[in-house]
Amino acid sequence: MRVAIVTHVVRHNDGQGRVNHEIARAALDENIAVTLVASHVAPDLLAHPNVRWAPIKIGRWWPTNLLRQQVFAFKSAMWLRAHRREYDVLHVNGFITWMPADVNTSHFVHSGWFGSKYYPFGLTKGVWSAYQSVYTRCNAWLERWAYRRSKVITAVSQKVADEIRAIGLTPDNRVDVIYNGVDTQGFATATGDRAKFGLPADAFLLLFVGDLRTPRKNLGTVLQALKHLPEHVQIAVAGFLPGSPYPEEAKALGIAHRVHFLGLVKEMPVLMHSVDAFVFPSRYEAMSLSLLEAMAAGLPVVTARTAGGAEIITPECGIVLDDPDDPNALAGAVARLAENDATRRAMGAAANELATGFGWARMAAQYIALYRQLAEQQKDRKRRETEAAAVAANDALTLNTLAGQSIHHNSQNAQGQ
Repeated sequence: MRVAIVTHVVRHNDGQGRVNHEIARAALDENIAVTLVASHVAPDLLAHPNVRWAPIKIGRWWPTNLLRQQVFAFKSAMWLRAHRREYDVLHVNGFITWMPADVNTSHFVHSGWFGSKYYPFGLTKGVWSAYQSVYTRCNAWLERWAYRRSKVITAVSQKVADEIRAIGLTPDNRVDVIYNGVDTQGFATATGDRAKFGLPADAFLLLFVGDLRTPRKNLGTVLQALKHLPEHVQIAVAGFLPGSPYPEEAKALGIAHRVHFLGLVKEMPVLMHSVDAFVFPSRYEAMSLSLLEAMAAGLPVVTARTAGGAEIITPECGIVLDDPDDPNALAGAVARLAENDATRRAMGAAANELATGFGWARMAAQYIALYRQLAEQQKDRKRRETEAAAVAANDALTLNTLAGQSIHHNSQNAQGQ
């Protein structure tokens, strides 16, 4: 079997890229030939003899992400159309190419984010806000088009599956839920080291992980909640820092000394074992990999119903808030953990146990089973088409033979007369 996967990057330290990296690696272990249509592929995959890379290079001079994504979609579609006979199953991610797909994995639903009451952008709120609004609207339309042209849509959470069905699909579309995976062993067995990250040894430490340039992840509400908590409750923040407004916001709130901005962190398992709890009240999320990682590391989680992944959180392993923008409720949830060490430890143990059911191997096996199912269906369809063509050809031959016999008979009768 031959599979083509279309994604921007395939690497082990990226959200969507990590998902596709694990799928590709598991497929190769099953002796499946993998073609990666991407801008970047991890060297460990390129070293495999059954991997083919179709590089889609996009010039940095394109001014916006919206335009760069369209260039990628066009270039990838041209390559896929020219090489259609070289793969059996096409796996894409949302709207990423103009080619129809067999499998389309939804990591984010722009129509769901746009329809959320927490969506902050608008056409009349300034240039940047207007661009974000146009970006979301365009992607919502393009995703709907892509999903309707896909045989199977795999949603990374039940929340995402519900949002995809809400956009309006065709009777031929099928929606499955395949949760993202996590390196359960790597995150469970790491050892914490606060000194390594310059974190205080005696503080009750929260951890926030995410894009620090967008209000969607909702660090602002976490900072406001911190004002209502005792001085020893502090937070480590991991994420790309340049362009983030939150360091200044922490200063304005008078809590800068309690907020430790770490930038991008490579040794995330070590960091997660260096803190006491994970806080992630995202205003909109499909399925957070960092949430699964925190659970695997044995951290109790405080999140919100608006965050994908909240659906798997039980009261035994975490606290799910109804409103992500309520700093008082968030502070109360954190205080519950900070004030009761036994409760915190019990929740962390339950989180770790729950996370063991979300390993990368489980996720990849589900995708490979889906690939095999679709490839078999394609073989059956081709076999039926071949059989139908053979029957039609045989029928045509029979009709021609009968017609020839009839003509010959009529000719003989005419001669006899």
